[in-house]
Amino acid sequence: MKIAILDDYAGVATSLADWSGLGEVTVFSKPIGGPEKVTEALQPFDIVCVMRERTPLPASVIEALPNLKLIVTTGPRNASIDMAAARARGIPVCGTETRKTTTSELAMTLILALNRQIVTEAQSLQDGNWQSGLGRDLNGLTLGLVGLGSIGAQMAGLGRAFGMNIAAWSQNLTEARCAELDVKRCASLEDLMATSDVVSVHLILSERSRGLIGAQAFEAAKPGAVFVNTSRGPIVDSAALLEGLRAGKPAKAGIDVFDREPLAADDPMIDRALIDQGKLLLTPHLGYTTEATFRVFYGQTAEAIKAWQAGEPVRVLSPA
Repeated sequence: MKIAILDDYAGVATSLADWSGLGEVTVFSKPIGGPEKVTEALQPFDIVCVMRERTPLPASVIEALPNLKLIVTTGPRNASIDMAAARARGIPVCGTETRKTTTSELAMTLILALNRQIVTEAQSLQDGNWQSGLGRDLNGLTLGLVGLGSIGAQMAGLGRAFGMNIAAWSQNLTEARCAELDVKRCASLEDLMATSDVVSVHLILSERSRGLIGAQAFEAAKPGAVFVNTSRGPIVDSAALLEGLRAGKPAKAGIDVFDREPLAADDPMIDRALIDQGKLLLTPHLGYTTEATFRVFYGQTAEAIKAWQAGEPVRVLSPA
């Protein structure tokens, strides 16, 4: 069988899992391109392994791959796969487990880096200078969480460990959930923005959350507020964020996710002025890219293929 592993940016897929005996494995280390290029590149393959939502598999692609028999995605869900199209062709879509701590760790790293001016101060030292300003303690600040699911709950615990007060808001957030985690529930997104020193986003991308955080939210931001998004790029209106940063609301932002990934060199988000001023810190979607996580991803991907080939039960994703 011919097996395609897509978007292995780090070049680690074959070293972190045992693919022996499964078939002829081809690794695509760089993005292939749009649907037409993806369709052309994947014509020979029986099995396609995708990394989260890096390369979409819409109906137009799935329907045009004559040899496709199995799709395996890393993680327990993948919104960029047309499940109905796969189901219509009788192609199972399998998923893997994931680790739940990596994104919250990165979010706190960005929060610490921005508040303590780590990148700015490190650059100052590299330029032959010494300290250039003062950082800000997290202790006593309010951490506002947009979303209080599993990752939001981890953030509440991490923030509390640093002596922060915790508040939260989301469209479906209940008083019971806030009481369970000893978190203050805000009445609105604007209320959260106005009362939080640090705001961190932890929502699933959906039609309800797409574009949720825009100009109105940033205008409400507390003076000096730091904004962090390690969730999904389209949840935030990126143009409104850049305008807000130029106006000082928020004062700083750490962004790990973008509307289109990989981020193009000429993307407006790479605003050199804001970056050089220490107001904007960008990272290339590092939220889940750790060795331990990728061992789970690729190890279970290979296991799913082996089980499917042997006719054994596999972790098939639900149509939803």
